Amino acid sequence: MANNNLAQYQEQLDEKVSRLNTLLGEFSAPALSVFPSSPEHYRMRAEFRVWHEGDDLFHIMFNQQTKEKYRVETFPPASEGINRAMVELLDLIRPNEILRRKLFQIDYLSALSGEMVISLLYHRQLDSDWENHALRLKESLSQFFPAVSIIGRARKQKVIIGNDFVIERLPVNGREFVFKHIENSFTQPNAKVNCSMIEWALDCVKPLSGDLLEMYCGAGNFSIPLAIHFDNVIGTEIAKPSVNAAQYNIEHNNLDNVKIVRLAAEEFTQAMRGERTFSRLEGIELSDYNFTTVLVDPPRAGLDIDSLKMIQDYDNIVYISCNPETLADNLKVLCTTHNVVKTALFDQFPFTHHIEAGVLLSRK
Repeated sequence: MANNNLAQYQEQLDEKVSRLNTLLGEFSAPALSVFPSSPEHYRMRAEFRVWHEGDDLFHIMFNQQTKEKYRVETFPPASEGINRAMVELLDLIRPNEILRRKLFQIDYLSALSGEMVISLLYHRQLDSDWENHALRLKESLSQFFPAVSIIGRARKQKVIIGNDFVIERLPVNGREFVFKHIENSFTQPNAKVNCSMIEWALDCVKPLSGDLLEMYCGAGNFSIPLAIHFDNVIGTEIAKPSVNAAQYNIEHNNLDNVKIVRLAAEEFTQAMRGERTFSRLEGIELSDYNFTTVLVDPPRAGLDIDSLKMIQDYDNIVYISCNPETLADNLKVLCTTHNVVKTALFDQFPFTHHIEAGVLLSRK
C-alpha cells in the first residue's frame, strides 16, 4: 500500500472517529477505542456482475455516481483468495460454453481458513451437463485453493458442488473459534476487524457473571466466544440458516452452555414478559436463568421501543451497531436508566461512510 493511500485511509478513519464522537457526545461517553482495518484485502465476501463481449467475459462493477459499468480485473478490498480466484476462475470459464452461457453474476465467499465458495448465477436452467462441467471446474480450482466449492444458481434452482458453506477459524485472544459461514447468509464481512469486535466484547464482559442473552445473534458470532465468561447463554435469531449454523458452531466449539432459539427480538420480548408462549422455547424455562447481561447487534433500523424497554431490565448492555444514528436515538432511551462506560469504533468498511460501533452500558 502506497504511503499516500495509507494517509487517505487514516484521514477517512479520523473523520469517522470525529463523527462518532459527536454522536456520542451528549451521553457523557468515555474516549473511543478505535480498531482500524487493513486498508486492503479485508473483505471476505464480494460479488460482481459478469459482462460478455465476444469471446471474452469479465467482472464488472458500476460507478455509483455515473452508473457506468467498468471492468474489474482485481479488487483490492477483497481477500487475497478472492483476487486469486477472480483470475483463475474466468480463465477456466472463458473457453467453456457450458459454464459461461447466460452467466450474469459471480459471488465469492472466502475465509481466513483458506476455504472458499464460488456461486455462479445464471439466466437459464442448469442441467446434468452443467453439473459435470462444474465438477471439473471445482477439481481444476482445487490446485489453487485448499477447499473450494461451486454453487450454481438459477430460477428456483441451487446446485451444490461440494458445500454451500465455508468453515472459518477465527483467532480470538490466542484461542481459535470455529464458525460455519453459509453462502448467501449474513456474516461479518471483515474477518480481522470481527476478531477485534469479539475481543472488545470479551473485555467488556470479563468482570461480569450470571447469564447472557444475545438478540440478533446470527450464527453465534458473539454468543459462542462470550460463553466462556457466563454460566449460560441464550441467543435469539430469526433466520433459519443462521440458527442451523449456530447449532454446528456450538457443537464444534465444544460448548454445553449455549442455546440458540429461532425467535425474532420482538417475540422473545413477549416471551420474557409472559405475554406469549412459543413451541420453539420448549424445554427452556426462562425464569430459571439469571440474565445479568444482554448483547444486541440489531439491523440498521436499531431496536424497537418494546425491545429497548425490555433490555433496560438488565444490569449490563453490550450494544453493537452498524448505524450510529439509530444507536444515538436508542441511547436517548437507554441512558435514562444506564450509563455509557465503554465505547468503540470498528472500521469494518474502509473508504466508505459506514461505521460499526460498540457501546457498553451499566445500570445507574
